[in-house]
Amino acid sequence: MELPFRDELALMPDLRHRLRQLRWFRATFRGSAKVVSDTFGVRFEIDEAKLTRAFLDWVEIMEAQKRFAAIDRADFIVFAAGLVLRELIKQAPAREISGLAQLIETDQNAGTLEIIRFWPEGFLYTNYCVSVISAIYEQEFGTAPNIDKCADDLRTWWSYRENVTEMPAYAVAFLDRFLGAEPNWITPDRAQSRQAMQRALGSVRASDALRQL
Repeated sequence: MELPFRDELALMPDLRHRLRQLRWFRATFRGSAKVVSDTFGVRFEIDEAKLTRAFLDWVEIMEAQKRFAAIDRADFIVFAAGLVLRELIKQAPAREISGLAQLIETDQNAGTLEIIRFWPEGFLYTNYCVSVISAIYEQEFGTAPNIDKCADDLRTWWSYRENVTEMPAYAVAFLDRFLGAEPNWITPDRAQSRQAMQRALGSVRASDALRQL
């Protein structure tokens, strides 16, 4: 997956905390849409009211589970981005308005253009969230996570779109899959059910460990 907005995000100091502010969330999402448009030629209309609702709902859900960040911060960053993706898909703040018939094609991006033609809005939402994860990892851990080859597989995107249409929480699981992690398909939007969290807790019961935070 090409991430044309990642480097710009990585230049923003303290990105992880800035994105918890509505103005930065809105500005970076609009910036991502512009860079995707400039890179691939597809153009979007952004509904600011829906974008704001996606942010507010995300903050409410994320805040209720933020204590898990103390257990495995790296995994919680991915999980929090998955919740963003879920809310973007639910609220649908972006709408493709032009460009699909004249996409900017290069020798390297044929697979990406197939995905954009199939689901331009889903590509935008997912690309934004993966870019955010990658930029935050660069800032905090010095290296970006690997992206699995399934992220460039149109068949995976067919399944992705079909499943999140029925259950938006599956967005968290598909984002994990795109980053090469084992998804939790049963309760994907519960931090305590994630394999990384369970490994971090080890033999200590989750409830006991959380009471100590």
